[in-house]
Amino acid sequence: MVLDDYLIEHSEIDWPNVLSPWHWLLPEEFTVWLMNRFGDLFVVLDDSSVWMFDVGGGSFEQVASCRDEFYDSIENDETANQWLMIPLIDHLVAAGKHVSPKRCYGYIIPPVLGGEYTAKNTSLISIDEHYSFHASVYEQIKDMPDGTAVKIKIVP
Repeated sequence: MVLDDYLIEHSEIDWPNVLSPWHWLLPEEFTVWLMNRFGDLFVVLDDSSVWMFDVGGGSFEQVASCRDEFYDSIENDETANQWLMIPLIDHLVAAGKHVSPKRCYGYIIPPVLGGEYTAKNTSLISIDEHYSFHASVYEQIKDMPDGTAVKIKIVP
């Protein structure tokens, strides 16, 4: 596996602006380190710990105590597949769906609303829209118990 095949260059992204709708979930200070092709971030906190911000899953969890531990962990195929979504990205690339600057893969129906982690449920979307859309969904449902029925109304 070549790690860069599953990451997006993110240095030109205005992270304070893009992440502002997620203020309720993310810590005040961190360094954006890596971004996978589904827009999920790996960030480093001041204590050197590495955390994964799963945008589609609406979660922020520690994955390693430091970057070296992260690299050791990602050598495990199962971990790499989970963190980078390798099989799904390989399928999308083979189908001709390629990310471009400031765009990532996104879910047509978010997983939290029953969407599946499949190529059929994946589209290309701007990173700004991806973060904004998911932040809106998660902020509205964050306090609901798992399994609560929700009704979605799309307003143009």
